Amino acid sequence: MSLFPDFSAATLPNLPSLNWLKTFVIVAQTQNLTRAAELLHITQGAVSRQIAGLEARLGYPLFVRQARGLSLTPRGAQLLPPIQQALLQMGEALQRVVSHPDTLRIKCPTCSMRWLLPRVIQLQNDRPDMQIELTASVSHGVDFRSEHFDAAVVFGRPVEHGLTASHLFDEVLTPVCAPNLLTGQGAEVRLADLQQQTLLHPTRDRRDWLLWLKTAGVPGLPSSKSQHFDTLDLAINSALQGYGVAIGDLTLIEDDLLARRVIAPFSLCVASGASYQLLYPDNPSPALRVAIDFLNQQAQQSRERLAALLSASRQLVYA
Repeated sequence: MSLFPDFSAATLPNLPSLNWLKTFVIVAQTQNLTRAAELLHITQGAVSRQIAGLEARLGYPLFVRQARGLSLTPRGAQLLPPIQQALLQMGEALQRVVSHPDTLRIKCPTCSMRWLLPRVIQLQNDRPDMQIELTASVSHGVDFRSEHFDAAVVFGRPVEHGLTASHLFDEVLTPVCAPNLLTGQGAEVRLADLQQQTLLHPTRDRRDWLLWLKTAGVPGLPSSKSQHFDTLDLAINSALQGYGVAIGDLTLIEDDLLARRVIAPFSLCVASGASYQLLYPDNPSPALRVAIDFLNQQAQQSRERLAALLSASRQLVYA
């Protein structure tokens, strides 16, 4: 099933001439045939013929002719706003293509930027002919019918069958903190050590921390000190600065872990059941196909690194 409307010769709307619609908007705005003709660089007679042709095509009048000009009929007034909006959207789309003919627009949840942005920059460095524009959003979905994106990274449960999607990686949660926050004494880190720490929550409902703690056998939050954030990125940045212990996804923070900007002091890791997926329409363009293949390759490498980490020193539990 395509994510875009399926237009064919049989189903394509039988629309009036685009020039007629453009003339209708200009006449409606000026309410004067002479002024409209000047703006359109055609004769007044041509303007009149186009309006008459549009009215005949639609089967109802759009204007009332008056001594000092024109005024819209009720149907004409109802038709004007959507026609104006449609013409504006077409103009903007054409201008975007002219300005950036190879620009790919990808929507992604804010939390995925830690993983996605470095890889998109790498792809652009490898392929200077490609332009990729990332749009971060706190929402975790996309509607290609109303949103102007070529692809989207989405987070949550697996998408329904019929959508074109590539699985990137699963969410695996574990606490993370600055290297010396819990290990300053050199002793083994215990769950009891969390009692004195500020817990950094990437969501207002605290669900990630509560899920991990429940799996660890802790019935509730061990510390009364906490801070709540609207995105995972803000929570991880606070952990980087030593303000507390965040709950993070191992794949999203793999670059921070490799660089030892943060550590994951507990061996317990919890697979939440949610995942990150790349959604795109059927028959992607050649440029989009390059981006899809590259991100799939990068995701495969991330999955392999995560599997190696889990098998070497971690306990993975599926929630």
